[in-house]
Amino acid sequence: METDFNNILIFGTNIKTERDKETISKILNTNSEIDQWNIDLEDIDSVLRIETKTLTIPEIIKMITEQDFKCFELS
Repeated sequence: METDFNNILIFGTNIKTERDKETISKILNTNSEIDQWNIDLEDIDSVLRIETKTLTIPEIIKMITEQDFKCFELS
């Protein structure tokens, strides 16, 4: 399956540890509208990449902030 880069949304977060990642993975892995996701815990911005054809930036930010993490769009 080819990746459509137009469907990849990129965010900065304050998700810093494996435990933090486990917390958000429960939300992201169960969302059927998310095709793939990953987070770079070694990056200063803890960059979260989400591949989705339907979710919007505000919807994703809401999902992450509801878990008590910061999340903002990176351009």
